[in-house]
Amino acid sequence: MEELTHFLSCDWGTSSFRLKLVELPGLRVVATSTSDEGNAATFAKWQETKQPDDQRLGFYLKVLAGHVRKLEEDAGRPLTGVPVVISGMASSTVGMLELPYKPMPFAVDGADLATKLLPATADFAQPVLLISGVRTPDDVMRGEEVQLVGCGFAATDQEQLFLHPGTHAKHVTIRGGQAVALKTYMTGEFFALLSKQSILASAVEKNDDFERPEHRRAFERGVQASQTENLLHNAFLVRTNQLFDKLSKPENFYFLSGLLIGAELRSFPADFRGPVVLAGEKALVQHYEAALELLGITQRLAALTIKGAEEVTLQGQAAVLQRLREAGQLTEHKTTQG
Repeated sequence: MEELTHFLSCDWGTSSFRLKLVELPGLRVVATSTSDEGNAATFAKWQETKQPDDQRLGFYLKVLAGHVRKLEEDAGRPLTGVPVVISGMASSTVGMLELPYKPMPFAVDGADLATKLLPATADFAQPVLLISGVRTPDDVMRGEEVQLVGCGFAATDQEQLFLHPGTHAKHVTIRGGQAVALKTYMTGEFFALLSKQSILASAVEKNDDFERPEHRRAFERGVQASQTENLLHNAFLVRTNQLFDKLSKPENFYFLSGLLIGAELRSFPADFRGPVVLAGEKALVQHYEAALELLGITQRLAALTIKGAEEVTLQGQAAVLQRLREAGQLTEHKTTQG
């Protein structure tokens, strides 16, 4: 089998687009192209064209092709034949091509995820591997399943947990090499709505300095309050904190974050003692790590491993791509350049 030296990693979310040229086997990012051409915006532009549905894929590929050309310029090499691996919302109803969800359970090495391989064509010179999401009877995820694969969970009988903070935080139970249960929490979306569109908006101010002592204390107050009172009551405290000069607006920002993350973690299984992988964007991971410690959860775990979002996304995409190559599904494509 011809050695694969690079692939194009595409994280095409609802509101943002990221394409990276990635070197193998070390997963070094050679070049990156980003924009606000998320699936929602791209879908809206496609709808404006009044084109038939069978032309949607081509419309999206033109967007993708523009970013590939930028990477070719940045990297100083042609990328013809280099496979593009796409995870996230690109396989959804507003994406380039809707794929059905893979029903849970699924293998944590990515061996049985639902995928679609689009061969290279004259109009788009790269084969595209589109990875679909996962569903239970009442829950779904798209993109996080690839990040879970990238965490490298051991195929043991010991129960393990994958925690992914975000707009829609995910808690996934892993057992015997299979992801067997999923719960989604709208923690990040609730935070955005309350802090930007509710009566609380004037009482909070975004701040990125979590390590300032007063910010950390406000966050911890929010986490602690979440364990003893109703969330709907606690949320109003954000307003009275400002009215009565109890907290500054940046402190209230962290107080609200603590309230919501603490409310999410109230459902963390009290009898769980196994290992946990917490993977996501650095700022959110810091908040969750602090909350887990404050609530005494960390102390009872076999291990708490922290991983970055980019790291696990690239590892997961590379793992799924390599499995398809081993199965011979990419052998007809030239996949190395210069």
